Amino acid sequence: MAMARTALVTLLSHYRRHPGQLAMLLVGLWVASALWSGVQAINATARDSYARAEALLSPSLQRLDRRDGLPLTHADFTALRRAGLPVSPLLEGELALKSGQRLEVLGIEPLSLPAGGVGGAATERRRGGEGSSGRGDDGDPMGLLEAPGQTRLAPETLTAFEASLASPLGSGASEGARLLTDSGERLPPLVTDARLPPGTLVMDIARAADLLERGARIDALLLAPGSQAPLPDAYRRAPDARGLSPGQLSESFHLNLTALGLLALGVGLLIVHAALGLALEQRLGLLRTLRALGVPGRILIGLLAVELTLLGLAGTLPGLLAGLWLARVLLPDVAASLEALFSAPVGASLSLPWHFWAGSLAITLGGLATAGLGMLWRTARLDILALGHARPARADRRRQHRRQAGLAALALLAALALWAWPTPPGTPRLIASFAMVALALAGSALCLPVLLSAGLEGLKRSLTAGSPRLTLIRWALADLLLQLPRLKLAMMALLLALSTNLGVAGMVGGFRLTFLDWLDQRLVADLYLRPPPAAHEAWRDWLEARPDIATLLERREAETRLIGAGSDRPVALQGITPAPALTDSWPLLATLNDDRTAAWQALGAGDALINEQLSIATGLAPGATLTLASPTGPVTARVAGIYPDYGNPRGEVTLTVKRLIARFQAPPGSFGLVLAPGLATADEARLRRALARPLPAADEAPAPTLIDQRTLHRQARRVFERTFAVTRALTALTLGVAALALFTGLLAQSRERRARLAPLWALGLTRTTLLGVTLAQLGGLALATALLALPLGLALNWALIAEINVAAFGWRLPLHVFPTAWAEALGLALLVALLAAALPAWRLWRAPPRQLLEEFAAS
Repeated sequence: MAMARTALVTLLSHYRRHPGQLAMLLVGLWVASALWSGVQAINATARDSYARAEALLSPSLQRLDRRDGLPLTHADFTALRRAGLPVSPLLEGELALKSGQRLEVLGIEPLSLPAGGVGGAATERRRGGEGSSGRGDDGDPMGLLEAPGQTRLAPETLTAFEASLASPLGSGASEGARLLTDSGERLPPLVTDARLPPGTLVMDIARAADLLERGARIDALLLAPGSQAPLPDAYRRAPDARGLSPGQLSESFHLNLTALGLLALGVGLLIVHAALGLALEQRLGLLRTLRALGVPGRILIGLLAVELTLLGLAGTLPGLLAGLWLARVLLPDVAASLEALFSAPVGASLSLPWHFWAGSLAITLGGLATAGLGMLWRTARLDILALGHARPARADRRRQHRRQAGLAALALLAALALWAWPTPPGTPRLIASFAMVALALAGSALCLPVLLSAGLEGLKRSLTAGSPRLTLIRWALADLLLQLPRLKLAMMALLLALSTNLGVAGMVGGFRLTFLDWLDQRLVADLYLRPPPAAHEAWRDWLEARPDIATLLERREAETRLIGAGSDRPVALQGITPAPALTDSWPLLATLNDDRTAAWQALGAGDALINEQLSIATGLAPGATLTLASPTGPVTARVAGIYPDYGNPRGEVTLTVKRLIARFQAPPGSFGLVLAPGLATADEARLRRALARPLPAADEAPAPTLIDQRTLHRQARRVFERTFAVTRALTALTLGVAALALFTGLLAQSRERRARLAPLWALGLTRTTLLGVTLAQLGGLALATALLALPLGLALNWALIAEINVAAFGWRLPLHVFPTAWAEALGLALLVALLAAALPAWRLWRAPPRQLLEEFAAS
């Protein structure tokens, strides 16, 4: 034991003599664990919100609907209960608050609702240690019936609506406070329930029906699990009409974050791997001495493993804390993105289970163990005499290059196979696409040292000895070949960071151009008005009589299912007014015979348009026939065309407003107002003032919501920026980690580097010339890496929009190329290299001649 303790202290004393290597190891672990744990903390919080959303109604409950497609009413509930079926009515809708916010409302009937019906699955998930963080009544639903009733909501929702609460006691945001609807009605007192997802209100179905103005209509009948009673012929078991869960919809978003986190983790571990390799080379003599003094090889390897564990804990634990800070900074942008893209509300505070800590620590320490296996393997294989050779021979380097080239070829061939061949059955296409990208990046990174070495060798051979300048260039190339084994990991990190930045920047830039053009084509009205539902018809009549409004574009929405031909999937319905002001600019991807005019005429005659997502998911093309379930029975329509619908993860069918009202009883929606040409500014201002007030004929109804086109554009741009803020932040941090890898690699070999420069100084070269050669070497190497990153970044951009985006969202973006981003990448690579070389160059500049000669003699 004493021998092992002494040997461990001796091994650790190396870092006292080389504090830069210790800092290199700890910083690499710190940044790797910080980025990885930050991403995982965001994902864990989002998934907790998804779990509550998915468990809002127990998944064991079955839904019933009518076979004839007619809407369900309380009469159906009464008839089924009298037939002995344990069903319970459900009402779902959206409620607008006085503050302008909109919340999902769930109306339930507590007396007939099966036990665990609301939040039951969430309760099960939270048992066993996690507990509940709610302040309110998480139990008996009978409180919903007791006067004055209850409005149950998540604690995060209560906190978010502090400004819009009207408490009868004037106490602000507290339990028992009351929310006001846009019509001035008060909701029942608030009670928090930690099992509910953010943005959802649960109340008694009678109160919900009054607030949503549903009358006797209900949305679904829930059948208790385990019921074997036969259903009457008029009813059937139906799939969940809400379609995919938030977790399924946002899977690609979180997979993208995880991929970026893994990339950052890998780049950080490259720093660690380089530091461990350098530490091993510098301790080969020490290891030989310890072996000669009687320390067994197994104990020596065990001590090195203990050293790795101590270093891992010292670097990972602070990294976890930094990751939590990073997650808190990025979580608001992630929550806004998920709400905008997938209507998946996410809590604003971190919610981390115990396995998050264990998993983050295990991943980082596992990565450290992988990086340290090379050091342990070399120590175990080399005998005492071989331990004295610190530098590998040229033949060894060539063998290593051949092995790397072989591994790179295998990785690239595997990536090509995943792209060329169909995905195996049962394998999600999204996972296969990410695997293809990962293999391509790994193969390219493995190729890089081989290509750089071959390029330097070829360039050196092409230069013949002659003038002193050519001789100096040949020496610089030969010296760079000697530096390459220690700089290759930093160059690989730089390649991965630059190519990722180029790929993501190309995808985001292309999305920006396409998305903004699409908005300009779709948002053709000057003003958008959403009147209160009770006054919708009165507002329509008033607007149609206005001479200052050239075109009135009504829009409505509904939900249904695509049925027939073995398909049963939820789809969104959109009703539009096919006026020339809208149809002239609305983009269509495909129509029958490429005739846009005929497609719009067919829509007016009763045909349908579908979005690209539904076309890819179902294979529907122009000319095909689709069947939709409706309250009045099945509705068939021919597909007249396919339109792009960027940012929408769901399938959508577009009909005329008249048909949507007649066949699907769509609730009132909004109006787009195209103002008359040449309308004076004063007249437009008067119209805006009139639109901001209630109609005189309906003065009891609240004022409508008025938004102009420019405001919608600003909102869309803001959502866009927040959506990609996390991606930009992580790619920028990855580039920073790559710069850190280059800096630490140069710093670790700066002493040996100065020793090689001493003879040149003694031969008469000034330190200014030596500094110029050093900067030119590293700058040229970084530029060569950046040039190789350009095609890789372009390929990554293509993979993101043509493979991953299609697999994740069901729509494809056009490929855009940004030469300015390429120039920025080249300049960024040069800047990173020069900044990384700044401190070693400054040390060389400040080193006195005597120190240079002493270091040369010592080497």
